[in-house]
Amino acid sequence: MRHAVIMAGGVGVRLWPLSRKSRPKQLLKLFSGTSLLRQSFERVATFIDPERIHVITGHHHLPIVAEELPELPAANLIGEPEGRDTANAVGLAAAVLAERDPEAVIGTFTADHIITPTECFCSALERAYETAEQHPDALVTMGVRPTRADTNYGYIRRGDRVADGIFDVKRFTEKPNMQKAMKYLASGEYYWNSGMFVWHASAILDQLDKHLPESHKGIREIAAAWGTDDRQRKLQSIYPGLMKISIDFAVMERADRVLAVEMNCHWVDVGSWPAIASIVQPDDNENVSACKRVLHLGSKGNIVVTEDNHLIATIGVSDLVIVHSADATLICKRRDAAGIKELVDNVSAEFGDEYL
Repeated sequence: MRHAVIMAGGVGVRLWPLSRKSRPKQLLKLFSGTSLLRQSFERVATFIDPERIHVITGHHHLPIVAEELPELPAANLIGEPEGRDTANAVGLAAAVLAERDPEAVIGTFTADHIITPTECFCSALERAYETAEQHPDALVTMGVRPTRADTNYGYIRRGDRVADGIFDVKRFTEKPNMQKAMKYLASGEYYWNSGMFVWHASAILDQLDKHLPESHKGIREIAAAWGTDDRQRKLQSIYPGLMKISIDFAVMERADRVLAVEMNCHWVDVGSWPAIASIVQPDDNENVSACKRVLHLGSKGNIVVTEDNHLIATIGVSDLVIVHSADATLICKRRDAAGIKELVDNVSAEFGDEYL
């Protein structure tokens, strides 16, 4: 049977100061008045019944996720006691679902992407599920046809054609420099790596066993206790000790067979403040404003964000990122936004957890 898992465990450090440990980026309501998590759920729910949609998130976020997605049964919420990156999140969800449905075919989705139109997404998703069902030992990834040379995304190099819009994967490539990104775009052989997958639960678990055996062993032990009183003890004692590693590094780059299904949609990974420019329509002076109240006088090319009615006004400034929250404000050049993670580390060293 077809299932879906939404991964909602990230903190979103690069969207500080709005994204915090207590309310990470997937729960922010910056676009269309709904959270990115809610939007992800609604996209997937057009294709998969909510009874078969699961969310894996941090244990302390379970109450707010349940409030955000009241349609989901409580049993469909999986709480990580500690974030151990996507390899373990994917593995835990697959192992739990395999205990319930050994024949499960699982679509794995992120909670922090903007994808339009929904019809395009669903068409690609149907092909991805069909491909996984026809090739039960393969791992299927969804590749986005790039529209520009972008250094913020990972890339997938496609190989031989399997069917229309479906290819063997030659390799995964991490975020390139601009010269390489331009080469990838010109070649027509590369997709952006969407971080979305479809596979048989047994296929991903077999590959985890082969390439990350200690995590596989621990995850299967936790899943075996999932419906028992021993569940929480197993989670707390085993999960935090698993190697922290992404699914791309741990499995996808080394898997026996990976297939890519082309998703020719408008897709944005909301991983940093400059990404807002791909979502929000700019004004005549190229200012991008994700807020209710803003005024610009002689300003150009700025990104301005706030969730409340706080007025942000600028005069004669250009190419800035300005983000207001209740207790912290960020101002930086757009070109320097990649340094926000380092800044947050410094904030933590100076002020502890007060602003995290």
